[in-house]
Amino acid sequence: MALLSEVNGIGPKTLELFNKLNIYTTDDLVNHYPFRYDIIRKSDISSLNDGDRIVIDGCIDGNVSTVYINPKLRKIVFRINTGSYLINVSVYNKAYLKKELELGREITVIGKYEKYKNNIVCSEIRFEKLGDAPTVEPVYYTTNGLNRKLIAKIINTILDNYHCNDYIPDYLVDRYNFMPKLDALKLIHNPYNGLVLKKAKQRFKYEELFMYLFKINYLKLINNSGSNKVSKDIDINKVNEFISKLPFSLTSDQLSSVKEIVDDLKSGKRMNRLLQGDVGSGKTIVAFIAVYANYLAGYQSALMVPTEILANQHYQEASRLFDGIMKVSLLTSSTSSKDKKIIYNKLSNGEIDFIIGTQSLIQDKVMFNNLGLVITDEQHRFGVNQRDTFRNKGELPDILSMSATPIPRTYALTIYGDMDVSSIKTKPVGRKDVITYLKGTNEIMDVLVMMKKELDEHHQIYVIAPMISEEGEASVNSSVVDLEDKMNRAFGKMFKIASVHGKMDPKEKNSIMSKFEAGEVDILISTTVIEVGVNVKNATMMVIFNANLFGLSTLHQLRGRVGRNSLQSYCVLIADNKEERLAMLENCSDGFEISEYDFKNRGEGDLFGLRQSGETGLILANVKRDYELLLRVKKDVDEFMPIFMNNRSEYQLLDDVGKKLEGVN
Repeated sequence: MALLSEVNGIGPKTLELFNKLNIYTTDDLVNHYPFRYDIIRKSDISSLNDGDRIVIDGCIDGNVSTVYINPKLRKIVFRINTGSYLINVSVYNKAYLKKELELGREITVIGKYEKYKNNIVCSEIRFEKLGDAPTVEPVYYTTNGLNRKLIAKIINTILDNYHCNDYIPDYLVDRYNFMPKLDALKLIHNPYNGLVLKKAKQRFKYEELFMYLFKINYLKLINNSGSNKVSKDIDINKVNEFISKLPFSLTSDQLSSVKEIVDDLKSGKRMNRLLQGDVGSGKTIVAFIAVYANYLAGYQSALMVPTEILANQHYQEASRLFDGIMKVSLLTSSTSSKDKKIIYNKLSNGEIDFIIGTQSLIQDKVMFNNLGLVITDEQHRFGVNQRDTFRNKGELPDILSMSATPIPRTYALTIYGDMDVSSIKTKPVGRKDVITYLKGTNEIMDVLVMMKKELDEHHQIYVIAPMISEEGEASVNSSVVDLEDKMNRAFGKMFKIASVHGKMDPKEKNSIMSKFEAGEVDILISTTVIEVGVNVKNATMMVIFNANLFGLSTLHQLRGRVGRNSLQSYCVLIADNKEERLAMLENCSDGFEISEYDFKNRGEGDLFGLRQSGETGLILANVKRDYELLLRVKKDVDEFMPIFMNNRSEYQLLDDVGKKLEGVN
């Protein structure tokens, strides 16, 4: 690896332009892959239609003149002789080219063919003739002053004498018959056909996923290699007794998750576990049992959630559950200054056993006496810095993260790093599947009849809109504003209707949500702001307009807001286009199955349309789109890790990566 400043042909100005693209070294530049490839081939004029792209070469025939259309717009016009045709060419706002366009000069013209005018509106001129065979040209992300031809030229210059490190173990290179890495680099920048490009891409995708999963597994092995916290003394009999006194029975998945968590708490290793499950699967009670186990060991617990409404709900549930057992407190931005001071003091003195709150918990003033368990609910809604600040409030506290986005286990392991994963797939006893209907907009009267039936039974309804208003948006007649008007016309004389959205004043929004929870509002119209919110057990119906505008995961999350008790609940998806993916929701209520379907049915995309992805630090690979490859790589990494740990000296490159992860120079 060398600095770009050391490369011939890169002066201070060019270096500055590369730096704007975050390219500083030769490694950075050779890994600046094309995002698209243009296929340049000579057009057959006889087969072209008006408006088609045209690529043609020939000689300039006749004079070149300038036409002034207005003070700010002018064009160069001339004629090109292809040998078979004479075609007019128009070049807009490129007056500097005129001196290059000499009579008889051979050029290639690329642009839009105006068939009936016998004219080409030119987008690019090349001062060379085309070859007979089509060529594949890379297209790079660039910046003003740095053209793609210069980028390609410098990359190829570097590749002529480039040494690259191959991180894939030799036996895996042989297993999959991967081409040498340097060859793959040259081909990804200069592919001569689609097949070699595909092979080069696959080789780099594999390496990216291999290195990502290697790092995850390496950190997990290192973190688990020694005792980094005091093992907690937990009386498992008391935990079981606590569970037996619950007013409901736990599912097998809940019980197995409890066991995994308690085993982590009792171990001498710091817990870092993800508890995932569908909305309404019973994650919260599992987390509360973990809090109780942590309390038995003499430690404080803290739970951070993304909204005040959710914090209040958890506080009410925890207060009832732990009444007479432990001291539970609530801390949010709405907590008065007087009460905050009291809470700060009691937390630091150890008088509070369990604190529930929002981001208020990460304030500097919040100090704990003996924090042993940190829980984040819907942890993906918090930034990395927020989560790290929260976790650093104690001395190596155990960490439990919860997510209601059900995803395949392998994928979870990639996006959540080196966490262990517990999954709750079974529904609590007595819960019924939400019956889902897919309706067209022409069936809206049927939907209104269904709504009236639920309202007459004193049940409540969510109505979901894809946008707040239609101002500045494509009109789909399903904004919050539009739907509130329609619902008032249909039900306003009989039932109470209100609306909430993300741009509302938080106090006003919380007030309306609280009224809905209390049964004072019958129909709540909302955007996806209610995806994470209160659990209203009396809400038995959800109607989602323009469902085709939402992803499957979001629709499933929204649907999970109803069906929170033993009452039969319904979800109606309204869409003009009854897509196959939406139809799947009619027939499936398993969030894990839905997510699996979503991942596996993402297409590879256009072969000559590479898109760079920043997800999980990957460039070519994408853990969603390349899910099948991910599964294969995970299996290979699991196989490789014991080999590596027993023979680190044989894998020097990977050992160096591991030492950097440990902070060893």
